[in-house]
Amino acid sequence: MPRRFASGIVAFIGYLLSPLSWWNDAFVNLPLAWLFASLVSLAWHRLFVPAMLLGYWLTNIVGILMMAQGTAGVAAGDSPRFRQRRLVLSLVAATGYTLLIVLLFLFGVLKPLGAILGR
Repeated sequence: MPRRFASGIVAFIGYLLSPLSWWNDAFVNLPLAWLFASLVSLAWHRLFVPAMLLGYWLTNIVGILMMAQGTAGVAAGDSPRFRQRRLVLSLVAATGYTLLIVLLFLFGVLKPLGAILGR
């Protein structure tokens, strides 16, 4: 039972990070990506946007891997057509958030932590 519970926790965290929960990007993935990019930009300010994009995509990849690990064999009932549709919608949402990151940076809304603190 404890192993099954732990697998469920891993799957749930993976779901929150994965592109399948595109609605949660604003609350989990983007803040994590911003924190990662802010830390990277402390070494070189010009890397903020590339690090933000990399951090965002990494949170999605880690989420997929965690979901796969946590739900191994559980979701076998999904039809291939349903999985394909869900994957396409998730990729469209992730691409939209990527464009949003770039636009927010270009318009000065999204800034690294060092710039906010005046460093």
